[in-house]
Amino acid sequence: MKHFAFDGRLVVVGFGSIGQGVMPLILRHIAIDPARITIITADERGHDVANEYGLRFINQALTRADYQDRLSALLGPGDFLLNLSVDVSSIALVELCRQRGALYLDTCIEPWAGGYTDPSLSPSLRSNYALRESMLGLRAGAGANDPTALITHGANPGLVSHFVKRALLDVAAACGLDATRPADRAGWADLARRAGVKVIHIAERDTQIADRPKQRGEFVNTWSIDGFVGEGCQPAELGWGSHEKALPPDGRRHDFGCDSAIYLMRPGASQRVRTWTPQEGPFHGFLITHSESISIADFLTVRDNGAVVYRPTCHYAYHPCDDAITSLHELAGKTWQQQPVQRLMMNEITAGIDELGVLLAGHGKGAYWYGSQLSVGEARSLAPHNNATSLQVTAAVLSGMIWAMENPNRGIVEPDEVDFERILDLCRPYLGPVVGAFTDWTPLDGREALFPEDIDRDDPWQFRNIRVL
Repeated sequence: MKHFAFDGRLVVVGFGSIGQGVMPLILRHIAIDPARITIITADERGHDVANEYGLRFINQALTRADYQDRLSALLGPGDFLLNLSVDVSSIALVELCRQRGALYLDTCIEPWAGGYTDPSLSPSLRSNYALRESMLGLRAGAGANDPTALITHGANPGLVSHFVKRALLDVAAACGLDATRPADRAGWADLARRAGVKVIHIAERDTQIADRPKQRGEFVNTWSIDGFVGEGCQPAELGWGSHEKALPPDGRRHDFGCDSAIYLMRPGASQRVRTWTPQEGPFHGFLITHSESISIADFLTVRDNGAVVYRPTCHYAYHPCDDAITSLHELAGKTWQQQPVQRLMMNEITAGIDELGVLLAGHGKGAYWYGSQLSVGEARSLAPHNNATSLQVTAAVLSGMIWAMENPNRGIVEPDEVDFERILDLCRPYLGPVVGAFTDWTPLDGREALFPEDIDRDDPWQFRNIRVL
């Protein structure tokens, strides 16, 4: 089914696992002439896929010095820039698209190369919080009909914001509240407050395995290794809830912006948290920084005369595939210096699922997980050049592109501000089983009997209880 006839030009910056995986979906569901698509990337990966679909392929990385001249020749009013790159500033590309009248979408807010680890910048300024504040700062000079720039719209960030809204309605109904879809941001925040949601985890467990084990000196993962290592080396970040009793000893607030989040004085890939998904049950995930931890907490904030009276704690809780766990252990032991060899798991995967969803907890029904349980076998049957992890991302990229084409003059937009039902309708055919499940699990389960440690027994959903020390 073609959802949109697009007669502009499409420029794709970056052509790794997500670029290659989304291209068959774009050509399947958007009516566009392949001759009007240009790929700009930093290496030869994906050249064979570009040739398969008859796409122009340019292996020459964009730089601060040349991006304006090179992209200006390829973009004009009504064209589309799909940014799937690393080490290219998202803010610079959004500004250029605004000037050129082109639509824009990315899956995260990237800095120029080195921005995540620049020792001249404080941890606060190397955070996703700071990148988001800088991006949203562009709204101050926005025009009334600026071209749509949908930022951070992959699986997470992106798709999970739409899962949160669907889950909120389910929780409200289960708690006997009015489950009518709220009309605006204030309505969603009030619904979360009335439902009593204290915590939102983006809870993900990837169980995909391959027929080739990880080797020494090799980083193995089911999606972008550069992207994972980059965000894993940033400070751990989380939206900070109004129910929390005390800031962590190594927690820090930012001295600018909306104040919806804090960061910890340690890399996200070194901090684990307790969480739960239906198939895996309880597990430890990494508190990797993601912009949805900040944007969801901000979106669901209730204020009274400027003072915050309600906000949920929100953060990622990610258990990657087992080979990636071993890779992270090796990476940390090498003082966060990346291994010399990278391997993106794709054709060698033999089994497993990516269970990606949101866990809303602390309300009257305990906790509720809602999300996708996509297997690698189903992913391969649905779209070429994908595994279970990549298809959850590429489906969200496709849906975001279609939404932007349907709404071309919305300026800079976050996933939380988009019609969640339209996005879920577009994504659902590619997500495998989409399920909701209540649980009575809490992060205190089993701990008091075995290890009577210093925990908060009065409120299981304090971050103090969730954090693994």
